[in-house]
Amino acid sequence: MQAKLTFQKTVLTAIAGFFTLLALFPLAWVIIAGFKEKTEVLATPFRFFPKQWLITNYIDILKDTMFQKAMLTTFGGAVVFAVLSLLVNSIAAYVFARLEFRFKTLLWLYVILTMFIPGMAILLTSFIVVNKLGMLDTFAVLVLPGVASAGGMFFIRQFYLNIPLALEEAALIDGAGKIRIFSSVFLPMSFPVFVIVGIGSYLGYWNSFVWPTMTITNPNLYQIMQYLASFRSERTSEMGMLMAGSALSALPTILLFLIFQKYIISGIKISGLK
Repeated sequence: MQAKLTFQKTVLTAIAGFFTLLALFPLAWVIIAGFKEKTEVLATPFRFFPKQWLITNYIDILKDTMFQKAMLTTFGGAVVFAVLSLLVNSIAAYVFARLEFRFKTLLWLYVILTMFIPGMAILLTSFIVVNKLGMLDTFAVLVLPGVASAGGMFFIRQFYLNIPLALEEAALIDGAGKIRIFSSVFLPMSFPVFVIVGIGSYLGYWNSFVWPTMTITNPNLYQIMQYLASFRSERTSEMGMLMAGSALSALPTILLFLIFQKYIISGIKISGLK
């Protein structure tokens, strides 16, 4: 019996390892391609490792002031977007989880229905709205339109529904109002779910390409994905630098995962709460 369990564990580990390597292959290729000469990246026949390892691509892209500005602008925008998203969605989630008011069920149904509308379906109307508001080519157009998220509200609300009512009742007995209860009881307990929703918001902002391309034409406000696309179209021969820039653009996301991986795993359990 023990031998059978050991064999099954070995097989499952091997399968998991295979799919892990399969998933990491594109990232590994991009990182290694950054060390190749510009003519070697897309050369045939395909070579995974470079003939000669060169670090000049990484040095040159790091010296590019537009790349530096795009990375800093995108990182700052992603942080602001994540913080505002957590603030707005957590308040809305608390309202729908704990407060009673007229048409609550109808309003919650309306919020949930927006989750089933593809973003591309409302892209044009969203552009018209921000254009009428004079938000084009501003930092606000990158942050404000996507702050309120039905998915974020739903996820945080599920977490708040699982918080014992006794804690809220004890705070009410002590004379705390709804705002005080939210800030003193719910927010301190929300760190695990905030990590999940915050990282999701951060990644959504960091990886966005279509929306910044539609709304931003000022190079000083270029987002990193927008910059890389512009780099590819304008400097088609510099594929080594493009691969190096792509690898460096993935670095903040990788570091974010490594730092918060414990809370990301715990978020899988949170998602199963009632």
